[in-house]
Amino acid sequence: MITITSAAAEQIKLSAKQGNAEGLPLRLAATKNADGSIHYGMGFADLDTEDDLRFKSNDVTVVVAPSYMELLNNTEIDYVELENGEKNFIFKNPNDPNYKTA
Repeated sequence: MITITSAAAEQIKLSAKQGNAEGLPLRLAATKNADGSIHYGMGFADLDTEDDLRFKSNDVTVVVAPSYMELLNNTEIDYVELENGEKNFIFKNPNDPNYKTA
């Protein structure tokens, strides 16, 4: 399961509207770096494969290739203000060795 917070969902919908991608699902990907940490990718999916896993969270449809699920399972995507006042997406992922709970 993958969860999208309400703040992240709002920003994803805004980005879709601005990028003429309304109605397209959000595609997530993940790869493991040499140090064991996880590198994330996301964008709007204009192509689906029948193997894709689909999730819906806060009215956002998410698609993930099965090969990425081991790295992404139980991930929460949030949209937060960082220390420098800049806002960005963050991945709260218990599968990532660099993830720390508060």
